[in-house]
Amino acid sequence: MSFAQHMESYDEQKCWQLLESTDSNKVRMLLTKASLSPADFLLLLSPAAEAVLEPMAQKARQLTIKHFGRNILLYTPLYLSNYCVNHCLYCQFHAGKKIAREQLSLDEVEAEGKSIAATGIRHLLLLTGESCAHATSAYLSDCLRKLHPYFASLGLEIYTLSTAEYAQMIQAGAESLTLYQETYRQESYAQLHLSGPKRDYFNRLNAAERACQAGMRRINIGALFGLAPWRQEAFWAGIHAYYLQKQYPATEIAISLPRIRSSQEGFTVPCPVSDKELVQILLAFRLFLPQAGITISTRERAELRDNLLPLGVTTMSVGSKTTVGGYFAGEKKGSQQFPVADERSIGEIKEMIRRQGYQPVMKDWPNMAVAKKTEAKK
Repeated sequence: MSFAQHMESYDEQKCWQLLESTDSNKVRMLLTKASLSPADFLLLLSPAAEAVLEPMAQKARQLTIKHFGRNILLYTPLYLSNYCVNHCLYCQFHAGKKIAREQLSLDEVEAEGKSIAATGIRHLLLLTGESCAHATSAYLSDCLRKLHPYFASLGLEIYTLSTAEYAQMIQAGAESLTLYQETYRQESYAQLHLSGPKRDYFNRLNAAERACQAGMRRINIGALFGLAPWRQEAFWAGIHAYYLQKQYPATEIAISLPRIRSSQEGFTVPCPVSDKELVQILLAFRLFLPQAGITISTRERAELRDNLLPLGVTTMSVGSKTTVGGYFAGEKKGSQQFPVADERSIGEIKEMIRRQGYQPVMKDWPNMAVAKKTEAKK
Protein backbone atom coordinates (compact mmCIF):
# COMPACT_ATOMS: atom_id res chain seq x y z
CA MET A 1 0.00 0.00 0.00
CA SER A 2 1.38 3.42 -0.99
CA PHE A 3 0.79 6.55 1.06
CA ALA A 4 -1.70 7.74 -1.57
CA GLN A 5 -3.71 4.58 -0.92
CA HIS A 6 -3.29 5.01 2.84
CA MET A 7 -4.86 8.48 2.63
CA GLU A 8 -7.97 6.91 1.13
CA SER A 9 -8.55 4.93 4.33
CA TYR A 10 -9.43 8.18 6.15
CA ASP A 11 -12.90 9.72 5.97
CA GLU A 12 -11.95 13.36 5.49
CA GLN A 13 -15.41 14.69 6.26
CA LYS A 14 -15.46 12.93 9.63
CA CYS A 15 -11.92 14.13 10.36
CA TRP A 16 -12.76 17.78 9.78
CA GLN A 17 -16.01 17.44 11.78
CA LEU A 18 -14.01 16.02 14.69
CA LEU A 19 -11.64 18.99 14.48
CA GLU A 20 -14.50 21.38 15.17
CA SER A 21 -16.44 19.33 17.71
CA THR A 22 -13.83 18.57 20.39
CA ASP A 23 -13.22 20.59 23.58
CA SER A 24 -10.11 21.67 25.48
CA ASN A 25 -10.62 19.07 28.26
CA LYS A 26 -10.26 16.27 25.74
CA VAL A 27 -7.06 17.87 24.48
CA ARG A 28 -5.68 18.13 28.03
CA MET A 29 -6.34 14.44 28.55
CA LEU A 30 -4.07 13.65 25.62
CA LEU A 31 -1.08 15.11 27.46
CA THR A 32 -1.21 12.22 29.94
CA LYS A 33 -0.84 9.57 27.23
CA ALA A 34 2.50 7.89 26.48
CA SER A 35 1.80 7.79 22.73
CA LEU A 36 -0.79 9.34 20.47
CA SER A 37 -2.94 7.97 17.67
CA PRO A 38 -3.73 9.81 14.41
CA ALA A 39 -7.14 10.69 15.91
CA ASP A 40 -5.38 12.21 18.94
CA PHE A 41 -3.10 14.18 16.63
CA LEU A 42 -6.13 15.63 14.90
CA LEU A 43 -7.42 16.97 18.24
CA LEU A 44 -4.09 18.71 18.88
CA LEU A 45 -4.71 20.71 15.70
CA SER A 46 -8.25 21.68 16.70
CA PRO A 47 -9.47 25.16 17.65
CA ALA A 48 -10.05 23.80 21.17
CA ALA A 49 -6.30 23.11 21.53
CA GLU A 50 -5.56 26.84 21.37
CA ALA A 51 -6.46 27.02 25.08
CA VAL A 52 -3.95 24.27 25.90
CA LEU A 53 -0.85 25.59 24.10
CA GLU A 54 1.15 26.26 27.27
CA PRO A 55 0.91 22.71 28.70
CA MET A 56 1.43 21.36 25.18
CA ALA A 57 4.61 23.42 24.98
CA GLN A 58 5.89 22.10 28.31
CA LYS A 59 5.43 18.48 27.25
CA ALA A 60 6.87 19.16 23.77
CA ARG A 61 10.02 20.57 25.35
CA GLN A 62 10.36 17.53 27.64
CA LEU A 63 9.92 15.09 24.75
CA THR A 64 12.46 16.89 22.60
CA ILE A 65 15.12 16.85 25.32
CA LYS A 66 14.36 13.18 26.02
CA HIS A 67 14.84 12.11 22.40
CA PHE A 68 17.36 14.66 21.08
CA GLY A 69 19.05 16.21 24.09
CA ARG A 70 19.68 19.95 23.94
CA ASN A 71 21.14 19.74 20.45
CA ILE A 72 20.28 21.85 17.41
CA LEU A 73 21.68 20.61 14.11
CA LEU A 74 22.77 23.40 11.75
CA TYR A 75 22.87 23.18 7.95
CA THR A 76 23.25 25.52 4.99
CA PRO A 77 21.46 25.34 1.60
CA LEU A 78 23.36 25.69 -1.68
CA TYR A 79 21.42 26.38 -4.88
CA LEU A 80 23.10 24.73 -7.87
CA SER A 81 20.66 25.79 -10.60
CA ASN A 82 17.45 27.78 -11.10
CA TYR A 83 16.34 26.39 -14.47
CA CYS A 84 12.77 25.12 -14.22
CA VAL A 85 10.12 23.67 -16.54
CA ASN A 86 7.16 23.87 -14.12
CA HIS A 87 4.59 26.65 -13.73
CA CYS A 88 4.03 26.78 -9.96
CA LEU A 89 2.28 30.05 -9.19
CA TYR A 90 3.96 30.63 -5.81
CA CYS A 91 7.58 30.04 -6.90
CA GLN A 92 10.01 32.69 -8.11
CA PHE A 93 11.86 30.13 -10.24
CA HIS A 94 8.88 28.93 -12.30
CA ALA A 95 9.27 28.66 -16.06
CA GLY A 96 7.16 31.72 -16.82
CA LYS A 97 9.34 34.09 -14.79
CA LYS A 98 11.62 36.46 -16.69
CA ILE A 99 14.70 35.91 -14.54
CA ALA A 100 18.36 35.22 -15.28
CA ARG A 101 18.84 31.48 -15.39
CA GLU A 102 22.08 30.17 -13.93
CA GLN A 103 23.75 26.86 -13.16
CA LEU A 104 27.02 26.38 -11.33
CA SER A 105 29.88 24.63 -13.07
CA LEU A 106 31.59 21.84 -11.13
CA ASP A 107 34.50 24.17 -10.36
CA GLU A 108 32.02 26.74 -9.01
CA VAL A 109 30.28 24.04 -6.98
CA GLU A 110 33.59 23.14 -5.34
CA ALA A 111 34.44 26.80 -4.67
CA GLU A 112 31.04 27.35 -3.05
CA GLY A 113 31.47 24.19 -0.98
CA LYS A 114 34.91 25.23 0.25
CA SER A 115 33.57 28.65 1.22
CA ILE A 116 30.70 27.13 3.22
CA ALA A 117 32.90 24.47 4.83
CA ALA A 118 35.28 27.20 6.02
CA THR A 119 32.49 28.45 8.32
CA GLY A 120 32.44 25.12 10.15
CA ILE A 121 29.18 23.89 8.62
CA ARG A 122 29.32 20.16 7.87
CA HIS A 123 25.74 19.59 6.69
CA LEU A 124 24.88 20.89 3.22
CA LEU A 125 21.56 20.82 1.36
CA LEU A 126 21.80 21.00 -2.45
CA LEU A 127 18.86 22.56 -4.30
CA THR A 128 17.91 23.04 -7.95
CA GLY A 129 15.01 24.29 -9.98
CA GLU A 130 13.02 21.46 -11.55
CA SER A 131 14.66 20.88 -14.91
CA CYS A 132 16.18 17.45 -15.38
CA ALA A 133 17.54 18.58 -18.77
CA HIS A 134 19.84 21.06 -16.99
CA ALA A 135 20.45 19.58 -13.51
CA THR A 136 20.80 16.05 -14.89
CA SER A 137 21.29 13.03 -12.66
CA ALA A 138 24.87 12.83 -13.92
CA TYR A 139 25.46 16.51 -13.02
CA LEU A 140 23.96 16.01 -9.55
CA SER A 141 26.10 12.91 -8.98
CA ASP A 142 29.22 14.86 -9.99
CA CYS A 143 28.28 17.70 -7.62
CA LEU A 144 27.84 15.26 -4.75
CA ARG A 145 31.23 13.70 -5.41
CA LYS A 146 32.89 17.12 -5.63
CA LEU A 147 31.46 18.19 -2.28
CA HIS A 148 31.82 14.92 -0.38
CA PRO A 149 35.38 15.63 0.91
CA TYR A 150 34.21 18.82 2.61
CA PHE A 151 31.00 17.74 4.37
CA ALA A 152 29.85 15.05 6.80
CA SER A 153 26.37 14.96 5.26
CA LEU A 154 24.95 15.97 1.89
CA GLY A 155 21.23 16.32 1.22
CA LEU A 156 19.13 16.98 -1.87
CA GLU A 157 16.06 19.12 -2.52
CA ILE A 158 15.39 18.57 -6.21
CA TYR A 159 12.76 17.30 -8.66
CA THR A 160 11.27 13.86 -8.00
CA LEU A 161 13.19 10.76 -9.06
CA SER A 162 12.58 7.05 -9.53
CA THR A 163 13.73 4.54 -6.93
CA ALA A 164 16.71 3.63 -9.12
CA GLU A 165 17.66 7.28 -9.56
CA TYR A 166 17.50 7.88 -5.80
CA ALA A 167 19.79 4.87 -5.37
CA GLN A 168 22.18 6.52 -7.84
CA MET A 169 22.20 9.70 -5.73
CA ILE A 170 22.91 7.67 -2.59
CA GLN A 171 25.80 5.95 -4.35
CA ALA A 172 27.21 9.37 -5.23
CA GLY A 173 27.06 10.52 -1.59
CA ALA A 174 23.55 11.81 -0.80
CA GLU A 175 22.36 10.93 2.72
CA SER A 176 19.12 12.86 2.94
CA LEU A 177 16.22 14.09 0.84
CA THR A 178 13.96 17.07 1.45
CA LEU A 179 10.72 16.91 -0.51
CA TYR A 180 7.67 19.05 0.25
CA GLN A 181 4.32 18.00 -1.11
CA GLU A 182 3.60 21.77 -1.15
CA THR A 183 -0.11 21.08 -0.56
CA TYR A 184 -1.83 17.80 0.24
CA ARG A 185 -5.17 19.16 -0.99
CA GLN A 186 -5.57 17.85 -4.54
CA GLU A 187 -7.85 20.67 -5.69
CA SER A 188 -5.40 23.34 -4.48
CA TYR A 189 -2.46 21.41 -5.95
CA ALA A 190 -4.06 21.42 -9.41
CA GLN A 191 -4.84 25.14 -9.19
CA LEU A 192 -1.28 26.05 -8.18
CA HIS A 193 0.67 23.77 -10.54
CA LEU A 194 -0.45 24.76 -14.00
CA SER A 195 1.91 22.68 -16.12
CA GLY A 196 5.12 20.69 -16.09
CA PRO A 197 6.05 17.32 -14.54
CA LYS A 198 5.34 18.64 -11.04
CA ARG A 199 1.64 18.85 -11.91
CA ASP A 200 1.46 15.09 -11.25
CA TYR A 201 0.16 15.10 -7.67
CA PHE A 202 0.54 11.37 -7.05
CA ASN A 203 4.05 11.13 -8.47
CA ARG A 204 5.16 13.73 -5.95
CA LEU A 205 3.12 12.27 -3.11
CA ASN A 206 4.81 8.88 -3.42
CA ALA A 207 8.34 10.13 -4.14
CA ALA A 208 9.45 10.16 -0.50
CA GLU A 209 8.52 6.51 -0.27
CA ARG A 210 10.61 5.73 -3.35
CA ALA A 211 13.60 7.38 -1.65
CA CYS A 212 13.01 5.25 1.46
CA GLN A 213 12.93 2.13 -0.70
CA ALA A 214 16.21 3.19 -2.31
CA GLY A 215 17.85 3.38 1.12
CA MET A 216 18.03 7.12 1.78
CA ARG A 217 19.11 7.56 5.41
CA ARG A 218 16.99 10.60 6.23
CA ILE A 219 13.79 11.94 4.63
CA ASN A 220 12.44 15.41 5.39
CA ILE A 221 8.86 16.14 4.30
CA GLY A 222 6.24 18.82 4.85
CA ALA A 223 3.61 21.12 3.41
CA LEU A 224 4.21 24.70 2.29
CA PHE A 225 1.89 26.28 4.82
CA GLY A 226 -0.39 28.96 3.44
CA LEU A 227 -1.41 27.24 0.21
CA ALA A 228 -4.46 25.52 1.74
CA PRO A 229 -6.22 25.44 5.16
CA TRP A 230 -3.46 24.83 7.67
CA ARG A 231 -5.19 22.33 9.95
CA GLN A 232 -5.83 19.97 7.06
CA GLU A 233 -2.32 20.45 5.67
CA ALA A 234 -0.70 19.82 9.06
CA PHE A 235 -2.81 16.72 9.61
CA TRP A 236 -1.81 15.14 6.32
CA ALA A 237 1.86 16.10 6.71
CA GLY A 238 1.88 14.51 10.16
CA ILE A 239 0.11 11.39 8.93
CA HIS A 240 2.58 11.18 6.04
CA ALA A 241 5.53 11.26 8.47
CA TYR A 242 3.79 8.74 10.76
CA TYR A 243 3.18 6.39 7.82
CA LEU A 244 6.81 6.58 6.69
CA GLN A 245 8.07 5.92 10.23
CA LYS A 246 5.92 2.80 10.45
CA GLN A 247 6.71 1.48 6.99
CA TYR A 248 10.44 2.33 6.92
CA PRO A 249 11.81 2.16 10.49
CA ALA A 250 15.42 2.18 9.26
CA THR A 251 14.94 5.67 7.77
CA GLU A 252 15.04 8.80 9.92
CA ILE A 253 11.90 10.81 9.19
CA ALA A 254 11.88 14.57 9.74
CA ILE A 255 9.34 17.29 9.06
CA SER A 256 9.64 20.98 8.16
CA LEU A 257 7.29 23.91 8.72
CA PRO A 258 7.92 26.35 5.84
CA ARG A 259 5.42 29.20 5.39
CA ILE A 260 4.76 30.80 2.02
CA ARG A 261 4.64 34.59 1.72
CA SER A 262 2.86 36.84 -0.70
CA SER A 263 5.20 38.21 -3.38
CA GLN A 264 5.63 41.58 -5.04
CA GLU A 265 5.07 39.84 -8.38
CA GLY A 266 1.39 39.30 -7.59
CA PHE A 267 1.04 35.99 -5.74
CA THR A 268 -1.23 36.29 -2.70
CA VAL A 269 -1.14 33.60 -0.03
CA PRO A 270 -4.55 31.86 -0.15
CA CYS A 271 -4.62 30.74 3.51
CA PRO A 272 -2.18 32.77 5.66
CA VAL A 273 -0.81 31.10 8.79
CA SER A 274 -0.22 33.27 11.87
CA ASP A 275 2.69 32.90 14.29
CA LYS A 276 0.36 31.43 16.92
CA GLU A 277 -0.96 28.90 14.43
CA LEU A 278 2.59 27.95 13.46
CA VAL A 279 3.33 27.31 17.15
CA GLN A 280 0.30 25.02 17.39
CA ILE A 281 1.45 23.08 14.31
CA LEU A 282 4.94 22.68 15.78
CA LEU A 283 3.66 21.48 19.15
CA ALA A 284 1.20 19.04 17.59
CA PHE A 285 3.96 17.56 15.42
CA ARG A 286 6.29 17.12 18.38
CA LEU A 287 3.66 15.48 20.63
CA PHE A 288 2.50 13.13 17.87
CA LEU A 289 5.97 12.40 16.43
CA PRO A 290 8.35 12.53 19.41
CA GLN A 291 11.26 10.95 17.52
CA ALA A 292 10.96 12.99 14.31
CA GLY A 293 13.36 15.81 13.57
CA ILE A 294 11.69 19.21 13.12
CA THR A 295 13.21 21.96 10.97
CA ILE A 296 12.66 25.72 11.07
CA SER A 297 14.31 27.56 8.19
CA THR A 298 15.49 31.12 7.63
CA ARG A 299 12.14 31.84 5.97
CA GLU A 300 11.12 32.83 9.51
CA ARG A 301 12.33 36.01 11.19
CA ALA A 302 15.02 35.86 13.86
CA GLU A 303 12.82 36.66 16.88
CA LEU A 304 10.31 33.96 16.00
CA ARG A 305 13.00 31.34 15.39
CA ASP A 306 14.49 32.14 18.80
CA ASN A 307 11.10 31.62 20.46
CA LEU A 308 10.32 28.40 18.57
CA LEU A 309 13.66 26.76 19.35
CA PRO A 310 12.75 25.23 22.76
CA LEU A 311 9.31 24.04 21.61
CA GLY A 312 10.48 21.04 19.60
CA VAL A 313 12.94 22.27 16.96
CA THR A 314 15.94 20.02 16.26
CA THR A 315 17.31 21.51 13.02
CA MET A 316 17.83 25.06 11.73
CA SER A 317 19.23 26.44 8.50
CA VAL A 318 21.85 29.15 8.90
CA GLY A 319 23.62 31.66 6.67
CA SER A 320 21.16 30.91 3.88
CA LYS A 321 21.33 32.26 0.33
CA THR A 322 18.43 31.44 -2.00
CA THR A 323 20.19 32.52 -5.18
CA VAL A 324 22.32 30.20 -7.30
CA GLY A 325 25.66 30.13 -5.51
CA GLY A 326 25.97 33.24 -3.39
CA TYR A 327 28.68 32.19 -0.90
CA PHE A 328 32.06 32.28 -2.60
CA ALA A 329 33.52 35.81 -2.24
CA GLY A 330 29.98 37.05 -1.54
CA GLU A 331 29.02 36.67 -5.20
CA LYS A 332 25.30 36.32 -6.01
CA LYS A 333 23.87 34.93 -9.23
CA GLY A 334 20.27 35.38 -10.38
CA SER A 335 17.07 35.93 -8.40
CA GLN A 336 16.10 34.65 -4.97
CA GLN A 337 13.66 31.74 -4.81
CA PHE A 338 12.24 33.33 -1.65
CA PRO A 339 13.43 36.12 0.69
CA VAL A 340 15.49 35.18 3.73
CA ALA A 341 14.00 36.64 6.91
CA ASP A 342 16.73 35.60 9.39
CA GLU A 343 19.94 37.09 8.00
CA ARG A 344 22.09 36.61 11.09
CA SER A 345 25.54 35.13 10.68
CA ILE A 346 26.30 31.54 11.63
CA GLY A 347 28.21 32.81 14.65
CA GLU A 348 25.28 34.91 15.83
CA ILE A 349 22.88 31.99 15.58
CA LYS A 350 25.28 29.67 17.40
CA GLU A 351 25.53 32.20 20.21
CA MET A 352 21.73 32.51 20.40
CA ILE A 353 21.42 28.73 20.68
CA ARG A 354 23.96 28.62 23.51
CA ARG A 355 22.23 31.46 25.38
CA GLN A 356 19.07 29.36 25.46
CA GLY A 357 20.92 26.44 27.01
CA TYR A 358 21.25 24.38 23.86
CA GLN A 359 24.22 23.13 21.87
CA PRO A 360 24.72 23.99 18.17
CA VAL A 361 25.76 20.82 16.34
CA MET A 362 27.90 21.13 13.22
CA LYS A 363 29.01 17.51 12.85
CA ASP A 364 27.30 14.43 11.48
CA TRP A 365 23.86 13.51 12.87
CA PRO A 366 24.87 10.13 14.42
CA ASN A 367 27.21 12.03 16.76
CA MET A 368 24.10 13.58 18.30
CA ALA A 369 23.16 10.20 19.79
CA VAL A 370 26.29 10.37 21.93
CA ALA A 371 25.52 13.96 22.87
CA LYS A 372 21.96 12.99 23.79
CA LYS A 373 23.13 10.23 26.12
CA THR A 374 25.55 12.61 27.78
CA GLU A 375 22.79 15.18 28.21
CA ALA A 376 20.42 12.60 29.71
CA LYS A 377 22.94 11.81 32.46
CA LYS A 378 23.07 15.43 33.65
